Amino acid sequence: MTAPRAHLLLQGRSRLRDRSPAAVMLSRLLVVAAYVGTVALANYTSTSSPAVILGPLIIPAGTLWAGMTFTLRDLLHETLGPSGVTVVVAAGAGLSWLLASPQIAVASVVAFAVSEALDSALYAMLRPSSRIRAVLASNLAGLVVDSLLFVPLAFGSFAAAPGQVVGKAVATLLTLAVLWGVRRSSFWAVPR
Repeated sequence: MTAPRAHLLLQGRSRLRDRSPAAVMLSRLLVVAAYVGTVALANYTSTSSPAVILGPLIIPAGTLWAGMTFTLRDLLHETLGPSGVTVVVAAGAGLSWLLASPQIAVASVVAFAVSEALDSALYAMLRPSSRIRAVLASNLAGLVVDSLLFVPLAFGSFAAAPGQVVGKAVATLLTLAVLWGVRRSSFWAVPR
C-alpha cells in the first residue's frame, strides 16, 4: 500500500465518500483481523503462560488481550453492523476451540457469549448519544460479566476475578486511548 493510500485509513468522515470499495474492505478486514487475533492471543496465552501476580491481584496471562476484545467488538459494530459482529464473534469462539485447552475454550465461549451480548446491547443503546460513553459503559459491564463467568469456569475459583477485571479495564482504556488518537479514522465511520 502506498503512503497516500495508507493515509486514507486515517481520514475523517468527510473523506469517507472518496474512499474506494477496496479501501473500505481493507478497513473492515483489519478490524476483523485485530478482533480475531486478540481472541486467539487471549486464549492461547491463558493456556500457555502463567498468571501474573501483582500484590493481591492474580491476573491470568490472557487478560490484557481479552480486555482489548471489548473495544474491538464495538469497532466491529461500527464497521460491520450487528449481524457482522455476530459472525465474527462466532468465528472467534470457534478459534478458541482450536487454540486453547478444552477448559479454557468452554469458559471462553460461555463468558464471551453472555458478556458480548450484554456489551453489544449496551453499546447499541448508548451509541446514539455518545460513542465514547457507549464504549466505556458497555466495555465495563462486559468485562465484569466476562470475568465473573470466565475465571471460575476456566480456573475453578474466583481468586483471579479481581485481577482479571483490573487487567481488562486497563486493556480497554489502552485500546480506547489508541482509538481516540485516531478517532476521526474511517475505522469509526465505515458505511455499512
